[in-house]
Amino acid sequence: MTLIRFGPARVPSHDSPEEAVSLLLERGYTACEVDFEGGFWMDYAWAELFGELARQADVALSVHAPIAGFMGHAERGRKLNMAVGMLDHSAGIATACGAELVVFHPGFLLGRTREAAIDSVCEQLGELRLRLERKDRAVPFGIEVMGRVRDLGSAEDVLEIAGRCGWVRPVLDFAHMHATSDGAFTTVEPFTQVLAAADAVLDPDAPFHIHFSDIAYANRNETKHLPYGEGTLRADPLAEALAPFRRPATVIGESPDEASNQAIRAVLAGH
Repeated sequence: MTLIRFGPARVPSHDSPEEAVSLLLERGYTACEVDFEGGFWMDYAWAELFGELARQADVALSVHAPIAGFMGHAERGRKLNMAVGMLDHSAGIATACGAELVVFHPGFLLGRTREAAIDSVCEQLGELRLRLERKDRAVPFGIEVMGRVRDLGSAEDVLEIAGRCGWVRPVLDFAHMHATSDGAFTTVEPFTQVLAAADAVLDPDAPFHIHFSDIAYANRNETKHLPYGEGTLRADPLAEALAPFRRPATVIGESPDEASNQAIRAVLAGH
């Protein structure tokens, strides 16, 4: 059976590392993603203590970089420099707290072919990697599958980028894939297909990194995360699909409410 860790997409308290870890344990979580999507709120001292307490509690950490911290900019200049700075700082915090990886978004087509956009992402990631290595913060990065059907960030895009950049892992957002497939993830088979493709590009010791919640969508584009049960995405087929793999999985719940994350946690724990 695959070891499945589950936790929220937000640190449950920004007041203190002690309170944050206490709440994670109280709620039965074994993972947590640090929420920097809207900006940095944690300093290095906070991160170091949070990481130490999380390790003692056997809680796996990851970091989600700010939304603007994406690679694949069509033009070099202020926006690319800002994105590189955000990802650099995210890697610094991840190193301080011992996080498994830094999650980031793949960017946009920006009028280019898909191939040209992917080439740009990989080129800029290579430059970023050299910068991080010089600072001793070259942690693994995770590139997230996105939820808009005509933009960069499909599962195929993410797997290609991860395959070309050995230090980059695919982050499988099944809510996004459910949206862009017009609700196809209702049985075990589509989950298994995506997991098998990710398994083929991941290092042997790397866990699957998964985002999961129920989702609303229109015209094959995500619109919003839903409380669990209000849409058509369920955790049971995910749990069944994960079971045959020998690779562990970290599942991050992106539900808009705690009750939904707990419902998903219960399903995954029951398999």
